[in-house]
Amino acid sequence: MISRNKGILSLEFLVPNLGLIFAIVVTEMFYSAVVRPNAEELLLKSRVLRAQAGANAKADLDQLSLYIIIKDPEQQWEVVLFLWAMIVLSYKLTQIGRERRLFKHDFIHLQTGERIIPEDAFDRYKEMKAVIEKEPKWKECLLPECMLAALHRFHASHSIQDAANAVKERTDLAAEQLESALSLVRYIAWAIPAIGFIGTVRGIGGALAYAQEAIQGDISAVTSWLGLAFNSTLVALLLSLVLMFILHQMQSRQEAFIIETQTYCRDRLIDVMKVPTKDESSPVLA
Repeated sequence: MISRNKGILSLEFLVPNLGLIFAIVVTEMFYSAVVRPNAEELLLKSRVLRAQAGANAKADLDQLSLYIIIKDPEQQWEVVLFLWAMIVLSYKLTQIGRERRLFKHDFIHLQTGERIIPEDAFDRYKEMKAVIEKEPKWKECLLPECMLAALHRFHASHSIQDAANAVKERTDLAAEQLESALSLVRYIAWAIPAIGFIGTVRGIGGALAYAQEAIQGDISAVTSWLGLAFNSTLVALLLSLVLMFILHQMQSRQEAFIIETQTYCRDRLIDVMKVPTKDESSPVLA
């Protein structure tokens, strides 16, 4: 299920690392071309309106614009982490989709009513192994691995239960690997609110530094810093809610894939295995 090639050229290494670089570059380009120019323009308009209407006038542009809400560095890094997590989850989802397509393939090619006995299991194993060798993309897929393991175990032990256990062992291991592969996304789901909290602390600290000016009647600096405090938390919570929902859906899809693999192996392989009785295996005497 998960690539055994853990080198720097494997997709398991490249996707998360290049994904982070891609997320940083794309977000910085978006902020440089769209967010910061629009935020600066809105802030300028807001200052002009305040100067014209008085210090106590409300500036709706300053409070309601999306560009103002996401303009600060904390929000930018929250967007970077969210995009990074989406890249990783998209790759995992692509992996699952590629493996699920194998459920449409018939690896055994049994005739109606035909059964697999231990003496034939190894021949079936070699035939299936040869087919998989011709399709390199199948070599690290879970379904062929489970079926090969079941055939080999059935031939060696002459036990259908042992063959079923071989499937369960590999699917359980794959489930653990899939769960472990999402650890980076779980870290990101924790890191986004943490960055939001950092923005809150920095914003409150900045606002307190201008407390004297606020007492004297100039609250513009305090308002700006408090905007950072609340906006960073707002963006972090919204992105975390979306990310956790998608992560939950991804975990459900992975669990369903494991169950589907076990069901396929049971229906297409385990249930057609048969251990002949002594009467069936002994030659009939004339």
